[in-house]
Amino acid sequence: MPLNLALALSSLGAFLCLTLPLFAIIVKAEDPYRFFNWNVTYGDIYPLGVRQQGILINGQFPGPDIYSVTNDNLIINVFNSLDEPFLISWSGIQQRRNSYEDGVFGTTCPIPPGKNFTYILQVKDQIGSFYYFPSLAFHKAAGGFGGIRILSRPLIPVPFSDPAGDYTVLIGDWYQKNHTDLKAILDGGNQLPFPDGILINGRGSNGYSLTVEQGKTYRLRISNVGLQNSLNFRIQNHKMKLVEVEGTHTLQTTYSSLDVHVGQSYSVLFTADQPGQDYYIVVSSRFTSQVLTTTGVLHYSNSAGPVSGPPPGGPTTQIDWSLNQARSIRTNLTASGPRPNPQGSYHYGLINTTKTIRLSSSAGQVNGKQRYAINSVSYIAPDTPLKLADYFKIDGVFRVGSIPDNPTGGGIYVDTGVMQVDYRAYIEIVFQNDEDIIQSYHLDGYSFWVVGMDGGQWTSDRRNEYNLRDAVSRSTVQVYPKSWTAIYMAMDNVGMWNLRSEFWARQYLGQQFYLRVYTTSTSLRDEYPIPKNALLCGRAAGRRTRPL
Repeated sequence: MPLNLALALSSLGAFLCLTLPLFAIIVKAEDPYRFFNWNVTYGDIYPLGVRQQGILINGQFPGPDIYSVTNDNLIINVFNSLDEPFLISWSGIQQRRNSYEDGVFGTTCPIPPGKNFTYILQVKDQIGSFYYFPSLAFHKAAGGFGGIRILSRPLIPVPFSDPAGDYTVLIGDWYQKNHTDLKAILDGGNQLPFPDGILINGRGSNGYSLTVEQGKTYRLRISNVGLQNSLNFRIQNHKMKLVEVEGTHTLQTTYSSLDVHVGQSYSVLFTADQPGQDYYIVVSSRFTSQVLTTTGVLHYSNSAGPVSGPPPGGPTTQIDWSLNQARSIRTNLTASGPRPNPQGSYHYGLINTTKTIRLSSSAGQVNGKQRYAINSVSYIAPDTPLKLADYFKIDGVFRVGSIPDNPTGGGIYVDTGVMQVDYRAYIEIVFQNDEDIIQSYHLDGYSFWVVGMDGGQWTSDRRNEYNLRDAVSRSTVQVYPKSWTAIYMAMDNVGMWNLRSEFWARQYLGQQFYLRVYTTSTSLRDEYPIPKNALLCGRAAGRRTRPL
């Protein structure tokens, strides 16, 4: 064989050895990656016309939207340029088999000042509208939040036509005091004062505007990122069609206004079908003796004039109105979710529950300071994230069963509340609210079916009232004053998951605990190993994650 031919064949063989594995990887087609670089800083903001110190992400308040598609891998490098530790959590993102990335102190070490941490998330089998927020200290009162949208994959049908525009709308109550001052009030054992105003996308009255074209239909992804108040959202002279709630396509019911409770997210469609002029976008507080209201402007591109007259009024303290609206929000059983035919042979209403957990809130004083509790336990954070203590088997950080699964009726006491449930159990949770205020609860890592809610005390007979056909599946649910709410949930996500009040002062002062979803299995099919880049703090400092 000629030398040059031999060399050519040798080169070809080497080329094939290198490229065939690469081709195999390409054919395997791993889910796409999206990369984000965020710098978290302090900066001056003027949401209510007064200069405040806000928390900015890449100079923005609110922070940038995250755009993604079902099953995308999100690589989010967060550099902490603040002078204190910082964490971001991802409300509604289920973190399948990976509670290490959840971004709350029970699972994740804070990012030290001047350092960075790269979150590695996958929006596995999810669609819908969510948001992110800072979970430590009282940073949420200073900003650092933004919208998350997860679009369906191209081949999965969506039960409505593509809108002409798709917008994130973050609403929430707001204080003129800095977050450090608010935190000091709580640390001193006191309650927060009444908020100073309401923001729409970080702006006060008439600071937010949205331009639309006559006759076209638009989508709004509305999230209540505030600290404590339920809010009512409405657009003057326009109807809204609800299409999605926290990852679930809903029956397309039309509303003139919509109650959005703290921590909740809704998607609505509206059509610019009114005469060409400007109209009010109105957000007002619910269930408060003093009603806070703010406005934005819906601007038609062919507008003949500005908004005029008073903003349209909305409901104020009517509980029955809100309760009936909540019951009307149901799953669209003919729509696909992140996959075709999401129901299949599995339906939540046909499965027997294996456990009932009843949770009751309370407020009171402990050692002369204000505290809040669930089943009498007011949560205190340990010096080490619970998930790390679990992984490294560090004793003395928490104990399973430190919060009972039924109300005790006793006085409030402080503890690091951890409740255990078995992997693949199918449970019922009943939230009992004997207080005079509306409450809102969120569970990380899960979506659950809201099967019932009503006034008074829950008893087992109330199961006869449950919706076992088309209840909405979501991750944040309200409980009305002197009322109960019941949910069903399949415990299919191993990890350590935060169940908390979305009233942020209550969460900060103890109205939360962790649900340890446990299995003896060490299979990667059940739970991912600790991330190689995991920060280690507290009693886990100095240990090794796993070999690179």
